[in-house]
Amino acid sequence: MSQMPPPTPHLAPHLAHARNDWYAVADANSMAQGPRSTRLLGEDIDIAGRFDAPVVTDATGRPLPTEVRFDHLWTTLGDDPRPLFEIPEGDEPGRRRFPCGMVRVRCSPLRAVENFLDIAHFPFVHTDVLGAEPYTEVEPYKVEIREQDDEVWATKVRFFQPVAARSAEGGITTDYEYRVPAPTTAVLYKTCPPKPEAQDVIALFVQPRSETECDVWPWMALYDFETPYADLVQFQQMIFLQDRSILESQRPIKLPLDPKMEIPTRADLTSVAYRRWLKKRGALYGAVEGGA
Repeated sequence: MSQMPPPTPHLAPHLAHARNDWYAVADANSMAQGPRSTRLLGEDIDIAGRFDAPVVTDATGRPLPTEVRFDHLWTTLGDDPRPLFEIPEGDEPGRRRFPCGMVRVRCSPLRAVENFLDIAHFPFVHTDVLGAEPYTEVEPYKVEIREQDDEVWATKVRFFQPVAARSAEGGITTDYEYRVPAPTTAVLYKTCPPKPEAQDVIALFVQPRSETECDVWPWMALYDFETPYADLVQFQQMIFLQDRSILESQRPIKLPLDPKMEIPTRADLTSVAYRRWLKKRGALYGAVEGGA
């Protein structure tokens, strides 16, 4: 008599939804160090092979789908994954593309994305770099959920920055556009000091190790041909390390979606739209819906 296969374990709706997204789990530099193990959505996964021929397996040895995009290795635990988004600007000829390593943060993966979208903290957390007093006011800007693409966008964002980029010479008023194409990814388009007619692209790919811990993989596609690679990566790592202590002290650890739990201000329009979009999308892994 043949054995019946074990029943598929019941998954909570928020976990079932999250399993069908794609996540960055390595870059070429990390894979060059040999096979590695990590965690994704509370499960152990193993990564082996070359960056251009990766092998990713779950804890049972089941091979997982892989894609190499934006200089990172992506995988998904789902059986019916959603398409991986595009960042076409990153493929423009002449850009230098930089994976910037990984920073581990003990916070909700959604909190990490929301923090990236927040402009108001620049003068207080990234003092004399991305912001400075007395330039603390966030001017009115536009936020929308683009239903056709199912993405959150913030446009017409302007902020004075003492050091907007490694290529900047002195303080400038920087134009920003923020895009959220997936619950754990945020893309920033900003003023490009060496090439004013273009925009620098900086993205944050967040790997949810669990609902309360994540690995953050920054990525850049720039028209900066002068700054050494190590300096660009160090600059980006410095910015996120400044954010880490703030993120790890926030309570509740998960991102609250009930607007009564954290009262927003006018500067928080992007955060409000992001939380509303997450709730509508059912992307609740790392979030708390009610007041508990």
